[in-house]
Amino acid sequence: MAAQLELVAGSYEQITFGYRVKTGENEWTAKADFTHHAHTASITAVAASERFVVTGSKDETIQLYDMKKRTEHGALLHHEGTITCLEFSGTSHLLSGGEDGLLCVWSTKTWECMKTIRAHKGHVTSLSVHPSGKLALSVGADKTLRTWNLINGRSAFIKNIKHNAHIVRWSPDGDRFVVVVNDKIDIYKLETASVTGSITNPKRISSVKFLNKSILVVAGDDETVRFCDVGKAKWVCEFKAHETRVKALDSLIVDDFCVLLTASNDGFIKMWKMHLKEELESPTLLGEVNTTARLTCLAVWRPSSVQPITDAPSEATTSEELARELAKKKRRIQETTEEVIVEDESQPKKKKKKKKKNHGGKKSVKQ
Repeated sequence: MAAQLELVAGSYEQITFGYRVKTGENEWTAKADFTHHAHTASITAVAASERFVVTGSKDETIQLYDMKKRTEHGALLHHEGTITCLEFSGTSHLLSGGEDGLLCVWSTKTWECMKTIRAHKGHVTSLSVHPSGKLALSVGADKTLRTWNLINGRSAFIKNIKHNAHIVRWSPDGDRFVVVVNDKIDIYKLETASVTGSITNPKRISSVKFLNKSILVVAGDDETVRFCDVGKAKWVCEFKAHETRVKALDSLIVDDFCVLLTASNDGFIKMWKMHLKEELESPTLLGEVNTTARLTCLAVWRPSSVQPITDAPSEATTSEELARELAKKKRRIQETTEEVIVEDESQPKKKKKKKKKNHGGKKSVKQ
């Protein structure tokens, strides 16, 4: 397999690392491709689409990188406070959440901030875009889980939870999602928006990633990575991945196996090969690279990805209605062209005032 892959990691040392991966059947090697010191504070989030890589930082900026042209693309200036989470919706939009409680929707064509929503009272701690591109989940420091309809631009529903969650993730089929509070994972079903099971990790959880619709990989404040069957809500496998705590996870499917990527405070990024069969076995090490930095976040860049569908649901107002709407049509590959609009649903509506045009800024960077 000769696919083009790049590992991109952020660090406490303010540096973004890029490693070009050479793939083989039983061994992968990662060669340093670039290091970039565009941020003035530690890097907190990284996300990749088929063309761009973005990094967010405590310096309140989002830095853009054009991976096809291999150039720095500028900076997005809109949030006040730390950028806490970043996620692409297909190739057309980027969603960002911050310490300021804002959730911003950016166009990847113009890099303008299309809409700003005051999503939470307090920090937005995590967000996740539904595989269809129609919905987004967010959790924040106000003990709420919020679902945003990205087509009609409204809050779909709000669920009060007892604690401040710090991670939320959709499953690849969009039928389930998980909410993480400290060391506990609550598994929700979209159709009912209710908890179908819970499982507790021995340590506080730092990162989770669905490998398929039923297997969730979990990393926390120790050196062990664990695998959870979300249908049964039980641990099915675990292995020692690093010498210190694992900070970030990512994965990709290659041919007939899965590659799990782990990044740790020990500075290492490791690539693991595993087969997603009924009886999970511990993965085997494909390769590793030592960045010599304290890593905080990780993403894998590939020059191709599946695009979401864009058929707008009707005015669904409950989780059951949303589930039915999403199940009506099969997913198909196409370019996202529909404008994403999100209104501020967290405060009473006021009379409209004239708005300044520049909601977000794009700062040019000298090459």
